[in-house]
Parts: sequence; structure tokens; C-alpha cells
Amino acid sequence: MFKIAKSKLPELLKAIAAQQELFLPVNNNGQVNFAAWFEGCNADIETLKTVKSPKDMFFPQSETLYTVKKGQHKLSVEPQTLADQNFVAFGMKACDIQGIKVLDKVFLAEPVDTFYRARREHGTIVALACHEPEESCFCKVFGVDCAEPDADVVMWNANDTLYWKAVTDKGTALTEALSGVLENADAADEKAVETEQENIRAIVEKLPYTNLSLEGWNGNVTEEKFNSPVWEKLYKPCLACGTCTFVCPTCQCYDIKDYDTGHGIQRYRCWDSCMYSDFTMMAHGNNRTSQMQRFRQRFMHKLVYFPANNDGMYSCVGCGRCVEKCPASLNIVKVIKAFEKSSSLISYIAQTA
Repeated sequence: MFKIAKSKLPELLKAIAAQQELFLPVNNNGQVNFAAWFEGCNADIETLKTVKSPKDMFFPQSETLYTVKKGQHKLSVEPQTLADQNFVAFGMKACDIQGIKVLDKVFLAEPVDTFYRARREHGTIVALACHEPEESCFCKVFGVDCAEPDADVVMWNANDTLYWKAVTDKGTALTEALSGVLENADAADEKAVETEQENIRAIVEKLPYTNLSLEGWNGNVTEEKFNSPVWEKLYKPCLACGTCTFVCPTCQCYDIKDYDTGHGIQRYRCWDSCMYSDFTMMAHGNNRTSQMQRFRQRFMHKLVYFPANNDGMYSCVGCGRCVEKCPASLNIVKVIKAFEKSSSLISYIAQTA
């Protein structure tokens, strides 16, 4: 294990940026999101969560796939070059890293998405344990330990010190490259990290959603949940704004569009949302004709369809962004609780009948 004083964070970031491209949480007018490092940027490792998840380092919000150029008598197709530069994602939290694992299941399965794979292969994730988890967090419900993120390097923020532990070969290589700025940790430092982990887990146990039950949510309840009358009551406040999908670490839906450059066509893909009315529009029409159906699809995918097809892995990581950002306060926690309440009522009626 290694360490560095928090006061030397700019020195650490500069050393990393000298080795590889560096992305980290940057505070821009009060909004914290992952961005490319530049000297003098307002790096912010104290804010618990960025507004958007950092998934767009691996799955960009918009990216060109290929360009068709129009010549005098012919067309030429130029595929977009795959990412070939190593980069560091600095300060990712455990929930967002779990989100990347969900994306791996989608984009690294056959047929492999070569654009995504290139970024995953070239990226090194330096995680930061959550010093003070917030009330909207419920990552433990989905088996995520925010005190011990699963990354190439794990950091802990305690006692005005950043403690640094390399976990993978990528993490070890980066650590060796930073030997000039990192100091060796001793037994007292190891104890400080253990204490920090205990404190984090103690906070998690007190959060309001920590004991949220996933009982009855799995890949074997498709028909039961799909046909439930609960959806008709739940969906009505939904504005179909798509905010939940754009801040979510696991949403992977995208659209493919063509842009006329004036001398050819640029084909690109961009994030889309299953909450939009035209998301499933095809030549023959739209197979989801109501907002209730679109609302149901989002949560069925998170809690039923995805675990059914991915060995029980849920497509929610408990980051709490939808809890914080939905303008109608209509989020996955409310959905789970509504079904829990409905199930309890049905059980009560059955017992008293």
C-alpha cells in the first residue's frame, strides 16, 4: 500500500497526466462531472457523486462510427479509428464501477462492440471509496461494497491522506510509474484504512434504503410482474423526460443517425432513452404505444429481464441518481416499495379470506 498527502493531489494528478490521458471529477460552476484534466482545473474528489455517471469514458454519449465521403465518381467509406491511447479514470466510485461491469455484459458479449472494447482495454480505473455515503445511496442492496471498490487501483480518503492500493496488473503498472510521488504506507496506515472502511460500512447500515428488499425480483417472475396492475398506478407522474436514463450508470440504449456533412455522410451513435415515445418506432409502427408500457419496460429490464439473461446480475447499482434527479420523484426505490406493498396486501387478503 502507498499514500500521498491530500495537499499534494495536484502533484499526483500532474504525474498521472504526464503518463496517460487523465479523466477525473471536475467542478464546473457547481456541477461536478468527469472531464479531461488540464492544469489548473477544479478537481473535486470531495463530492460524493458526479451528476452523470462516468460511463461515457467507455461508452460516449455520442461517437462517430464511420464516414462516407462523396468523390466525383465514387463513394469511399472510412471507418472511425478505434481508441488507442491509454487513459486513467480517476476517482470512480464503487457503484459506477459496478455499472461498467453491467455494460461489459452487453458490449463485450458476442458480437463484441469493438469501440467499447478498445476503451476498456486502454482504460485504467482508479477508484475512490465513498468517505460519507448519502441518504439516496443503496448500493449494498445490489451487493456493492462502497468501502472496497473493485478496480485496478483503490484509494481511501482519510486523515487528510489518500491511501493507494494497486489491485490488478494495470494498477501495479500505474503505481510503479508514480513511484516518485507516492510514499510507502506502514502498519499505522493499514490500520487507518481499516478504520475508514469500518466507518463507511457503519454509515451504510444507517441509510434509509439499505434494507430495501429485492424479494420477488428475479429472472423468473416475468409474467407475474409484467401483468401486475401496479404499473397502471405507478407510471402516471412520469414526464417521459429521460433524465433517469441519462444519469444512470447502466443504461446502454443508443440510436444510430446519419449526419450530412455537405460532402458525405457521417454515421454516429448517441445515447437514447426507452422512456421516449419514438424509441421503439419502426417502419411498421411502435410496439410500445403508451407511457405505461415504456415505464414498465425500464424497470422490468433493470430488475427482471437483465438478471434473467446475465446470471442474476441486476441492471441497477443503487447509485441513487434517479432518486435525486427525477423531477416527479418516480424512481426505482419507489417501484420496488410499491410492489412490496402490493405483495403484502395480497398476502394479507389471502390469509384472512
